[in-house]
Amino acid sequence: MPATVESYVPPPPGAELLRATSLSLRWRVSFDRAIGYLLPLLYLVALLPIAWIVYWVSVHALVTLNWSALTDTSPLDTHSLAVPIISTFYVMLLATVIAVVFGLFGGIATAEFLSERVAGWVRTSANLLAGTPSVVVGYFGYFAFVLYFGWGLNVISGSFTLAFFMLPYLFRTVDLAYTSVPRSIREAAYGQGARPLQYLLRIATPIAFPQVLNGVFLAMAIGVGETAPLWLTLEQSALVPTGLFQPASFLTGQIFEDYTSGPGTPGIALAFEAAFILLVVVISLNIIVRIISARFRKRVEGLFQ
Repeated sequence: MPATVESYVPPPPGAELLRATSLSLRWRVSFDRAIGYLLPLLYLVALLPIAWIVYWVSVHALVTLNWSALTDTSPLDTHSLAVPIISTFYVMLLATVIAVVFGLFGGIATAEFLSERVAGWVRTSANLLAGTPSVVVGYFGYFAFVLYFGWGLNVISGSFTLAFFMLPYLFRTVDLAYTSVPRSIREAAYGQGARPLQYLLRIATPIAFPQVLNGVFLAMAIGVGETAPLWLTLEQSALVPTGLFQPASFLTGQIFEDYTSGPGTPGIALAFEAAFILLVVVISLNIIVRIISARFRKRVEGLFQ
């Protein structure tokens, strides 16, 4: 029987609002489901180029890579990576120590002792420095350490320039690590009569240590792959350096020189081998820092409850 005007029942109050809310809720649920499928796809898209680079370098490097190429330090051996590997480790170790000293004290001072206004300016400066191109940092190191201080093209100039490049990354990580310590823990420590140094060493540092360690290894991974800061401040050498004021070779410079030697030359194989060693170092640094950070995080996980 067709509906008539007398049998029409108007919708209850708020029905339109309920219908609109239902449509919005269904759209949000559909969007959440779509994102659940889209994010793994985007992760795969980002992972494929990295996997392809690792595969491409490994295929070309493992064909010619042998143990003598990694251990022979004789300057007469033209197919050896032992000298660049040792020299890179030497320069990276010194640069990391310099960056850790300045970055650790700077990050702790910004997070714990400086006023908010001064700390804001310091953080802004660090962010600007982190965005500076590496070649600009290299020219700064050349004019500052090589020419102004008169150190020359050697290990000490290259290490300080590389440390200057690594410093903002380490500083920001240390600053965030100590800033992220809950204020309630700080207030409880001071309420129990702890002095600032006691709180810093016994409470804040164990909590912030995993993040600080992440920053150290991140800075090392970034620094070991840089070319310009060392190319402009460090003279290449076929010998292992035995002092701070001696020239030294480095892996990224070896890759640049050998790969630009031309196709079909022995230097191409050596360039791929050096690139493979760099990939192994960077991947190993990331794996090590995750393992160590996970262990320290388990030790302090109950401090936040």
